[in-house]
Amino acid sequence: MGREFVRVAIADLVGDIAARKDEHRKGGESPRELVAWLAGLAHTLADEAGVALADITLTVFGTPGVHDKGTSSLQLAPNLPGWDRPGSIGLFEGVAGDAPYLVENDVDLAAVGEGAYGLGQGIAHFALVWIGTGIGMGIMIDGKLYRGCQGAAGEISYLPVGEGDPLVNRGRGMLESVASADGVVALAGRLGMRGVSSAKDVFDAARAGDEAAREVVAAEADHIAHALAGIIAVLDPELVVLGGGIGVQAGDMLIGPVTEFLGDLVALRVPMIKASTLGTDAVLLGAMAVGLTRARDLVFERAVAQAPLG
Repeated sequence: MGREFVRVAIADLVGDIAARKDEHRKGGESPRELVAWLAGLAHTLADEAGVALADITLTVFGTPGVHDKGTSSLQLAPNLPGWDRPGSIGLFEGVAGDAPYLVENDVDLAAVGEGAYGLGQGIAHFALVWIGTGIGMGIMIDGKLYRGCQGAAGEISYLPVGEGDPLVNRGRGMLESVASADGVVALAGRLGMRGVSSAKDVFDAARAGDEAAREVVAAEADHIAHALAGIIAVLDPELVVLGGGIGVQAGDMLIGPVTEFLGDLVALRVPMIKASTLGTDAVLLGAMAVGLTRARDLVFERAVAQAPLG
Protein backbone atom coordinates (compact mmCIF):
# COMPACT_ATOMS: atom_id res chain seq x y z
CA MET A 1 0.00 0.00 0.00
CA GLY A 2 1.65 3.21 -1.15
CA ARG A 3 0.54 6.77 -1.69
CA GLU A 4 -0.26 6.19 -5.37
CA PHE A 5 -0.43 2.43 -5.98
CA VAL A 6 -1.59 -0.77 -4.36
CA ARG A 7 0.02 -3.99 -5.56
CA VAL A 8 -1.64 -7.27 -4.66
CA ALA A 9 -0.60 -10.83 -5.49
CA ILE A 10 -1.41 -14.41 -4.54
CA ALA A 11 1.47 -16.89 -4.57
CA ASP A 12 1.63 -20.63 -3.95
CA LEU A 13 3.99 -22.22 -1.45
CA VAL A 14 6.63 -22.67 -4.15
CA GLY A 15 6.69 -18.92 -4.69
CA ASP A 16 5.02 -18.82 -8.10
CA ILE A 17 2.56 -15.94 -8.50
CA ALA A 18 -0.90 -17.26 -9.39
CA ALA A 19 -2.58 -13.86 -9.81
CA ARG A 20 -1.60 -10.21 -9.49
CA LYS A 21 -3.05 -6.72 -9.81
CA ASP A 22 -1.39 -3.29 -9.69
CA GLU A 23 -4.03 -0.64 -9.08
CA HIS A 24 -3.84 3.14 -8.86
CA ARG A 25 -5.25 4.44 -5.59
CA LYS A 26 -8.08 6.91 -5.74
CA GLY A 27 -6.55 8.85 -2.85
CA GLY A 28 -8.30 10.25 0.20
CA GLU A 29 -9.87 6.96 1.23
CA SER A 30 -10.65 6.42 4.87
CA PRO A 31 -9.12 3.27 6.38
CA ARG A 32 -12.47 1.46 6.10
CA GLU A 33 -12.91 2.51 2.47
CA LEU A 34 -9.39 1.38 1.62
CA VAL A 35 -9.89 -1.99 3.33
CA ALA A 36 -13.19 -2.52 1.51
CA TRP A 37 -11.46 -1.83 -1.80
CA LEU A 38 -8.59 -4.18 -0.91
CA ALA A 39 -11.09 -6.89 0.03
CA GLY A 40 -12.67 -6.55 -3.41
CA LEU A 41 -9.26 -6.89 -5.06
CA ALA A 42 -8.52 -9.95 -2.92
CA HIS A 43 -11.77 -11.63 -4.00
CA THR A 44 -11.04 -10.86 -7.66
CA LEU A 45 -7.52 -12.29 -7.40
CA ALA A 46 -8.73 -15.41 -5.62
CA ASP A 47 -11.22 -16.02 -8.41
CA GLU A 48 -8.48 -15.57 -11.02
CA ALA A 49 -6.21 -17.98 -9.15
CA GLY A 50 -9.01 -20.52 -8.82
CA VAL A 51 -8.97 -20.59 -5.02
CA ALA A 52 -11.24 -19.47 -2.21
CA LEU A 53 -10.11 -16.77 0.21
CA ALA A 54 -10.45 -19.37 2.94
CA ASP A 55 -7.62 -21.28 1.24
CA ILE A 56 -5.15 -18.44 1.84
CA THR A 57 -2.66 -19.51 4.52
CA LEU A 58 -1.26 -16.08 5.38
CA THR A 59 -1.56 -12.47 4.23
CA VAL A 60 1.31 -9.94 4.39
CA PHE A 61 0.54 -6.22 4.24
CA GLY A 62 3.36 -3.83 3.33
CA THR A 63 2.65 -0.25 4.38
CA PRO A 64 4.52 2.99 5.02
CA GLY A 65 5.16 3.87 8.63
CA VAL A 66 5.64 1.88 11.80
CA HIS A 67 3.25 -0.73 13.19
CA ASP A 68 2.67 0.35 16.80
CA LYS A 69 1.66 -2.93 18.43
CA GLY A 70 0.75 -1.20 21.66
CA THR A 71 -2.06 0.78 20.02
CA SER A 72 -2.54 -1.50 16.98
CA SER A 73 -2.06 1.46 14.66
CA LEU A 74 0.28 2.82 12.00
CA GLN A 75 2.53 5.69 13.03
CA LEU A 76 4.72 7.95 10.85
CA ALA A 77 2.57 7.27 7.77
CA PRO A 78 1.28 10.69 6.61
CA ASN A 79 0.35 9.25 3.21
CA LEU A 80 -2.20 6.94 4.89
CA PRO A 81 -4.38 9.36 6.87
CA GLY A 82 -6.49 7.85 9.61
CA TRP A 83 -4.33 4.78 10.16
CA ASP A 84 -2.75 6.35 13.26
CA ARG A 85 -5.99 5.83 15.20
CA PRO A 86 -5.86 3.10 17.86
CA GLY A 87 -7.11 -0.25 16.60
CA SER A 88 -6.82 0.61 12.91
CA ILE A 89 -4.59 -2.40 12.17
CA GLY A 90 -7.47 -4.68 13.11
CA LEU A 91 -9.32 -3.49 10.01
CA PHE A 92 -7.04 -5.72 7.93
CA GLU A 93 -9.14 -8.66 9.10
CA GLY A 94 -11.64 -7.42 6.52
CA VAL A 95 -9.17 -8.52 3.85
CA ALA A 96 -7.46 -11.48 5.49
CA GLY A 97 -10.61 -13.03 6.96
CA ASP A 98 -9.93 -15.76 9.51
CA ALA A 99 -6.37 -16.36 8.28
CA PRO A 100 -3.40 -14.88 10.15
CA TYR A 101 -1.76 -11.76 8.75
CA LEU A 102 1.41 -9.74 9.19
CA VAL A 103 1.89 -5.97 8.85
CA GLU A 104 5.38 -4.92 7.81
CA ASN A 105 7.01 -1.63 6.85
CA ASP A 106 7.17 -1.40 3.07
CA VAL A 107 10.84 -0.38 2.89
CA ASP A 108 11.79 -3.19 5.27
CA LEU A 109 10.04 -5.57 2.88
CA ALA A 110 11.93 -4.03 -0.06
CA ALA A 111 15.20 -4.82 1.73
CA VAL A 112 14.07 -8.41 2.28
CA GLY A 113 13.14 -8.56 -1.39
CA GLU A 114 16.61 -7.35 -2.39
CA GLY A 115 18.17 -10.02 -0.17
CA ALA A 116 16.00 -12.79 -1.59
CA TYR A 117 15.73 -11.83 -5.26
CA GLY A 118 17.94 -8.82 -5.99
CA LEU A 119 21.34 -7.25 -5.50
CA GLY A 120 21.54 -8.28 -1.84
CA GLN A 121 21.69 -11.99 -2.57
CA GLY A 122 24.71 -13.46 -0.80
CA ILE A 123 25.54 -10.19 1.00
CA ALA A 124 25.21 -10.31 4.79
CA HIS A 125 25.37 -6.58 5.55
CA PHE A 126 23.57 -4.11 3.29
CA ALA A 127 21.08 -1.26 3.41
CA LEU A 128 18.22 -0.49 1.04
CA VAL A 129 17.67 3.28 0.91
CA TRP A 130 14.27 4.13 -0.54
CA ILE A 131 13.97 7.53 -2.23
CA GLY A 132 10.61 8.35 -3.77
CA THR A 133 7.39 9.92 -2.52
CA GLY A 134 8.88 9.19 0.91
CA ILE A 135 12.31 8.24 2.22
CA GLY A 136 13.20 5.25 4.37
CA MET A 137 15.74 2.51 4.84
CA GLY A 138 15.68 -1.25 5.35
CA ILE A 139 18.66 -2.72 7.21
CA MET A 140 20.00 -6.25 6.75
CA ILE A 141 22.54 -7.40 9.34
CA ASP A 142 23.99 -10.91 9.16
CA GLY A 143 21.39 -11.65 6.50
CA LYS A 144 18.47 -10.74 8.78
CA LEU A 145 16.18 -7.73 8.83
CA TYR A 146 16.92 -5.34 11.69
CA ARG A 147 13.79 -3.59 13.00
CA GLY A 148 14.92 -1.91 16.23
CA CYS A 149 13.06 -1.94 19.57
CA GLN A 150 9.99 -0.08 18.25
CA GLY A 151 10.14 -1.35 14.68
CA ALA A 152 11.33 2.10 13.63
CA ALA A 153 14.92 1.32 12.60
CA GLY A 154 15.63 2.94 9.26
CA GLU A 155 13.27 5.92 9.56
CA ILE A 156 15.96 8.10 8.03
CA SER A 157 13.49 10.66 6.70
CA TYR A 158 14.01 12.35 10.08
CA LEU A 159 17.78 12.71 9.72
CA PRO A 160 18.79 16.37 10.15
CA VAL A 161 20.00 16.76 6.57
CA GLY A 162 18.88 19.66 4.40
CA GLU A 163 17.82 23.22 4.88
CA GLY A 164 14.66 22.59 6.87
CA ASP A 165 11.93 23.01 4.26
CA PRO A 166 8.38 23.84 5.52
CA LEU A 167 7.31 20.30 4.57
CA VAL A 168 8.75 19.34 7.98
CA ASN A 169 5.70 20.95 9.52
CA ARG A 170 3.44 18.54 7.64
CA GLY A 171 4.64 15.46 9.47
CA ARG A 172 7.70 14.88 7.31
CA GLY A 173 11.30 14.82 8.46
CA MET A 174 14.03 17.18 7.34
CA LEU A 175 15.74 14.79 4.91
CA GLU A 176 12.44 13.74 3.36
CA SER A 177 11.38 17.36 2.98
CA VAL A 178 14.32 18.11 0.68
CA ALA A 179 15.24 14.79 -0.93
CA SER A 180 11.86 13.14 -1.62
CA ALA A 181 10.00 13.62 -4.90
CA ASP A 182 8.08 16.59 -3.47
CA GLY A 183 11.34 18.14 -2.25
CA VAL A 184 12.90 17.79 -5.70
CA VAL A 185 9.90 19.45 -7.37
CA ALA A 186 9.86 22.22 -4.75
CA LEU A 187 13.54 23.05 -5.31
CA ALA A 188 13.04 23.03 -9.09
CA GLY A 189 10.30 25.60 -8.65
CA ARG A 190 12.48 27.79 -6.44
CA LEU A 191 15.19 27.68 -9.12
CA GLY A 192 12.76 28.95 -11.76
CA MET A 193 11.76 25.75 -13.56
CA ARG A 194 8.22 25.94 -14.94
CA GLY A 195 5.79 23.20 -15.89
CA VAL A 196 7.44 20.66 -13.59
CA SER A 197 4.95 18.36 -11.88
CA SER A 198 7.12 15.39 -10.89
CA ALA A 199 10.67 14.48 -9.96
CA LYS A 200 10.86 12.52 -13.22
CA ASP A 201 10.27 15.77 -15.12
CA VAL A 202 13.25 17.31 -13.33
CA PHE A 203 15.61 14.41 -14.00
CA ASP A 204 14.49 14.20 -17.65
CA ALA A 205 15.24 17.93 -18.01
CA ALA A 206 18.67 17.42 -16.44
CA ARG A 207 19.45 14.67 -18.96
CA ALA A 208 18.42 17.10 -21.70
CA GLY A 209 20.91 19.68 -20.40
CA ASP A 210 18.71 22.08 -18.43
CA GLU A 211 21.04 23.94 -16.07
CA ALA A 212 18.48 24.51 -13.31
CA ALA A 213 17.55 20.81 -13.38
CA ARG A 214 21.22 19.87 -13.15
CA GLU A 215 21.51 22.10 -10.09
CA VAL A 216 18.61 20.20 -8.52
CA VAL A 217 20.33 16.88 -9.27
CA ALA A 218 23.54 18.13 -7.67
CA ALA A 219 21.63 19.20 -4.54
CA GLU A 220 19.86 15.81 -4.42
CA ALA A 221 23.19 13.99 -4.65
CA ASP A 222 24.58 16.17 -1.86
CA HIS A 223 21.62 15.43 0.44
CA ILE A 224 21.83 11.69 -0.23
CA ALA A 225 25.59 11.62 0.29
CA HIS A 226 25.37 13.38 3.66
CA ALA A 227 22.62 11.01 4.79
CA LEU A 228 24.63 7.99 3.63
CA ALA A 229 27.75 9.25 5.40
CA GLY A 230 25.97 8.93 8.74
CA ILE A 231 24.48 5.56 7.81
CA ILE A 232 27.86 4.19 6.73
CA ALA A 233 29.54 5.40 9.92
CA VAL A 234 27.00 3.53 12.04
CA LEU A 235 26.27 0.38 10.01
CA ASP A 236 29.40 -0.17 7.88
CA PRO A 237 27.44 -1.90 5.09
CA GLU A 238 29.08 -3.74 2.22
CA LEU A 239 26.39 -2.50 -0.17
CA VAL A 240 23.87 0.34 -0.34
CA VAL A 241 20.99 -0.26 -2.74
CA LEU A 242 19.04 2.78 -3.94
CA GLY A 243 15.34 2.00 -4.38
CA GLY A 244 12.12 3.92 -4.86
CA GLY A 245 11.16 6.00 -7.87
CA ILE A 246 14.11 8.40 -7.63
CA GLY A 247 16.64 5.79 -6.55
CA VAL A 248 15.83 3.53 -9.50
CA GLN A 249 14.93 6.01 -12.25
CA ALA A 250 17.69 8.51 -11.47
CA GLY A 251 20.30 6.17 -10.06
CA ASP A 252 22.47 6.60 -13.16
CA MET A 253 22.65 10.36 -12.47
CA LEU A 254 23.11 10.12 -8.71
CA ILE A 255 25.46 7.22 -7.97
CA GLY A 256 28.56 8.87 -9.49
CA PRO A 257 28.35 12.19 -7.63
CA VAL A 258 27.14 10.52 -4.41
CA THR A 259 30.13 8.19 -4.46
CA GLU A 260 32.45 11.13 -5.14
CA PHE A 261 30.99 13.16 -2.26
CA LEU A 262 31.28 10.16 0.07
CA GLY A 263 34.99 9.90 -0.69
CA ASP A 264 35.41 13.13 1.28
CA LEU A 265 32.87 12.28 3.99
CA VAL A 266 33.64 8.76 5.20
CA ALA A 267 36.73 7.56 7.02
CA LEU A 268 37.24 4.21 5.29
CA ARG A 269 36.24 2.58 2.02
CA VAL A 270 33.01 3.74 0.40
CA PRO A 271 30.64 0.75 0.06
CA MET A 272 29.23 -0.35 -3.26
CA ILE A 273 26.28 1.84 -4.25
CA LYS A 274 23.88 0.42 -6.83
CA ALA A 275 20.36 1.10 -8.08
CA SER A 276 17.85 -1.65 -7.39
CA THR A 277 17.12 -4.00 -10.28
CA LEU A 278 13.74 -4.98 -8.79
CA GLY A 279 12.08 -1.63 -9.46
CA THR A 280 8.50 -1.33 -8.26
CA ASP A 281 8.36 -5.06 -7.43
CA ALA A 282 10.79 -4.85 -4.49
CA VAL A 283 8.12 -4.46 -1.77
CA LEU A 284 5.85 -7.12 -3.27
CA LEU A 285 8.73 -9.59 -3.59
CA GLY A 286 9.77 -8.88 0.00
CA ALA A 287 6.22 -9.56 1.16
CA MET A 288 6.33 -12.84 -0.74
CA ALA A 289 9.65 -13.82 0.84
CA VAL A 290 8.40 -13.06 4.36
CA GLY A 291 5.05 -14.68 3.69
CA LEU A 292 6.46 -17.86 2.17
CA THR A 293 8.74 -18.49 5.13
CA ARG A 294 5.93 -18.07 7.65
CA ALA A 295 3.28 -19.83 5.54
CA ARG A 296 5.45 -22.92 5.09
CA ASP A 297 5.97 -23.04 8.86
CA LEU A 298 2.21 -22.77 9.40
CA VAL A 299 1.46 -25.55 6.92
CA PHE A 300 4.05 -27.79 8.58
CA GLU A 301 2.72 -27.04 12.06
CA ARG A 302 -0.82 -27.87 10.96
CA ALA A 303 0.28 -31.09 9.32
CA VAL A 304 2.07 -32.18 12.50
CA ALA A 305 -0.94 -31.26 14.64
CA GLN A 306 -3.28 -33.30 12.42
CA ALA A 307 -1.00 -36.33 12.13
CA PRO A 308 -2.28 -39.42 13.99
CA LEU A 309 -0.43 -40.30 17.20
CA GLY A 310 1.53 -43.48 17.54
